[in-house]
Amino acid sequence: MVAFDSSTTTLFSINYYLYKMQISPKLNNVETSIFSVMSALANKHNAINLSQGFPNFKSDQKLIDAVSKAMNSGYNQYAPMAGNLELRKAIAKKFELLYNTSYHPEVEITVTAGATQAIFTIISTFVRPGDEVIIFKPAYDCYEPAITLNGGKPITIPLKAPSYNIDWNLVEQAINDHTKMIIINTPHNPSGTTLCQTDLLKLQELTNNTNIIILSDEVYEHIIFDGAQHQSVCLFKQLKARSFITASFGKTFHNTGWKVGYTCAPKELMEAFRNVHQFNVFSVHHPTQKGLADYLAEHSHYQTLSSFYQDKRDTFLKLIKDSRFTWTPSKGTYFQVLDFSDITSEKDTDFAKRLTVEKGIASIPLSVFNTHERDDKVLRFCFAKTGDTLKMAADILNRI
Repeated sequence: MVAFDSSTTTLFSINYYLYKMQISPKLNNVETSIFSVMSALANKHNAINLSQGFPNFKSDQKLIDAVSKAMNSGYNQYAPMAGNLELRKAIAKKFELLYNTSYHPEVEITVTAGATQAIFTIISTFVRPGDEVIIFKPAYDCYEPAITLNGGKPITIPLKAPSYNIDWNLVEQAINDHTKMIIINTPHNPSGTTLCQTDLLKLQELTNNTNIIILSDEVYEHIIFDGAQHQSVCLFKQLKARSFITASFGKTFHNTGWKVGYTCAPKELMEAFRNVHQFNVFSVHHPTQKGLADYLAEHSHYQTLSSFYQDKRDTFLKLIKDSRFTWTPSKGTYFQVLDFSDITSEKDTDFAKRLTVEKGIASIPLSVFNTHERDDKVLRFCFAKTGDTLKMAADILNRI
């Protein structure tokens, strides 16, 4: 990770303190998350923040009212460890509706404190010292630290710009007797690309007759564009039998700060997961779970989410069509990657900082998610913003 300004000094101070105390932390020399760094820089310089992935518009008022009603109706004590059963039933119903597949709400679905907690708990449940976990870089930044913390060895396979396609020959070469897990992410953060049916079939072929667990990060499953269909691991029988799916209500319902997600897996895998989950989080905010359950009973917001965000993607790209940036339109998520190689030869981290400080717009440099910080001269911009915000951002980008 890259850090700017005071965070480097803070890291030095922490390391010096630990050195004096003769304490050796399990995660050493880990700098502040790029999301925190760029958002802090945006706040300091009053910049438009298209870096951290959060909407700047409200959730549906009906959902907010449903959570308030749940609080006022007494849902203020611990939820069941696995999650509010009504919510788990609503999740199971969604899988039947969208994917024509089933997860038993009592034994195969667990509500979590966001998808990140689910991912961390899955890795903690199964990865032991010496185990290898295949990840694809650029990768969301929570995967690798969780692997390392549990004594595992991340095996990184590069996704090369601009397509970010998986080279399955490299995956086949990387698989061995030490491979415990493969982590996939579709739609993909940070690149905005998606896996296709051929990718999932190849993954199924490579892992068939192995003990490899698949962790499929599908938090943007409802944000996929241009008529494409989300290729979930649950659509493939043999993959489903060895896979966890992690998902996020925050991404779906525009309330990332609520930190409520869930994970689905076959009964035997989920039982092992819950053995760790109960001592990690135990249970998640009950009134939010009840509110979500009631809301899902009457609304299908997620079914219109792709068109909602595709309109924002298209609006953003139309607004910057006369800029010097180049791009391939995002296939999913609410992120757009822009290539700045025609503008400057600066490192992406330096350019991102300069845009924030001097131009008033914050983004995310992709090199911080890459193997050996490979710099493809691209920045990630979040378009989950109001039309006015996108217009102001485009005005800045067009002047660069």
